[in-house]
Order: sequence, then C-alpha cells, then structure tokens
Amino acid sequence: MLDPQLLDIMIGAALEAGAAAAVIFRGDHELTHKKDNSPVTAADHAAEAIILRRLGALFAHIPIIAEEEVAAGRVPSIGRTFFLVDPLDGTREFIAGRPEFTVNIALVRERVPVLGVVYAPATGDFFGGDVAAAQAFYAAGAPGRADAGERVPIRVRRAPSAGVTVVASRSHPNPKMGAYLTGYKVADTVSIGSSLKFCLVARGDADLYPRLGTTMEWDTAAGHAVLLAAGGAVIAADGSPLLYGKPGFSNPWFVAAGSVAPLPLTP
Repeated sequence: MLDPQLLDIMIGAALEAGAAAAVIFRGDHELTHKKDNSPVTAADHAAEAIILRRLGALFAHIPIIAEEEVAAGRVPSIGRTFFLVDPLDGTREFIAGRPEFTVNIALVRERVPVLGVVYAPATGDFFGGDVAAAQAFYAAGAPGRADAGERVPIRVRRAPSAGVTVVASRSHPNPKMGAYLTGYKVADTVSIGSSLKFCLVARGDADLYPRLGTTMEWDTAAGHAVLLAAGGAVIAADGSPLLYGKPGFSNPWFVAAGSVAPLPLTP
C-alpha cells in the first residue's frame, strides 16, 4: 500500500477515535489512574479500541505500540516498521475541560516517524504529515465530528528578527526552561497541552519547542512526523536526531524546531 493511501486510513482512524473521545469529553470521564499514577479516562480506552480495530483490520502485519495496551502489559515485538498510537494525548487537559487534547497516530520506519496525524477533536483542528513527500497540512473541521475540512499545506517559518516564539508544556513545566532559553532571543512564550506544540511550530505559529523532561514515544511520534514533513527537526539532548523504538519507548530531553538551529541541552 502506498503511503498516501496509508495516511488516509490513519486519518480516518483518528477522526473516528476523536469523535468518540469528544462525546465522553462532554459527559462522564470515568477517571481512574494507572500503576504510575497517571490519569486515564474512558475516552483513552474508547479511542484506542477504535484505532486498534481499524489499523489491525488492514495492517495485521504491522505491530501497534499503543499507550493503554503497553500500560496493560501487551507489548508486541517490533521490527523496522511499526505504529505508535496515543489515543488521548493531553489527558490532564481533557480532565480539566480544556480542548487541547489530541489523538495521535504515527508510522515509524527505520526508527524515524514517516507518517503522522494529530487530531484535536474538541476544536476540529487536524494536522497530517508525509515525511517522504515533504508534505504537511492543516485542516479545520467541525469539533467532535468524524470529518476534516479542506487540507491547507503548512510549512515552518523563517524565525522573525524580533525573536522566536517558544511553545511549552502547560501541564509539565520545568524550572530549567528559563536558563535554557537565555541562549535565544525570545519574543513570546505560549503554553499549550499535548502534541499541538509540534503542530504550532510546523504551521509557522511558533519556532521552538524545548522539552526538558521525560516523554514517551507515542506522545511525540505523530507531531514529530508533521514537523519533519513541514521542514522542521527534532533533536535529542546529545545533538542527534530523535529516534524511535528505544528500550521502554522512553524519550530523552529534546528540542523541536522550525528554521531555528537548536542549542545543546544539558539534562
């Protein structure tokens, strides 16, 4: 199957999963906690079940690493190609009633995310990226509906002479961020949840997303693919490109950037 067709199937799965999550967002979240004390809701489980069913029906030969499956101890062996799924990125935003949660699906080949979709069902914002084709897009759909609007190409911007705009995590602040940002001329800082941070850089609304803390691969792969397809980069703390399929699927600190050259990170 060609990548454009595969991407369309991933888009359909994300839209259906997002529509299910949006219904729960307006109702009873059925909040519980996992063994690591991180929150999980009925929307996480419902969205993941939809994605697993849709991808599994067509791509049974491709392993799927999905957040709630991993939490339950169901971790398939991976090869050179696999899916990474976060059915509800930004669960804390979801619980707080903020619309900044997303459905994330990525395809990884040779440790690099090559296709990615990020859907924010509460706002209708949809982002997609095909890295091989160097094509990323944004679509503004109707909130909570399983459809997307017209696809508009997006690209990282040239950093403004007035200074860069930095996006940072709303729910996971880091006191070291201020010290790191002294190496840049910063015009503005925007706090937002979930993988939308990657997407703001990809769309040219921001220039830099430093993540000074632990993330999991399913948190980042889809947004990473969108940013790569839009001409950006994601660099690990050691200066190498952020790769996937690591032991435990845990990421090091990293910097996602548009046209700005990322400065070194010291964890």
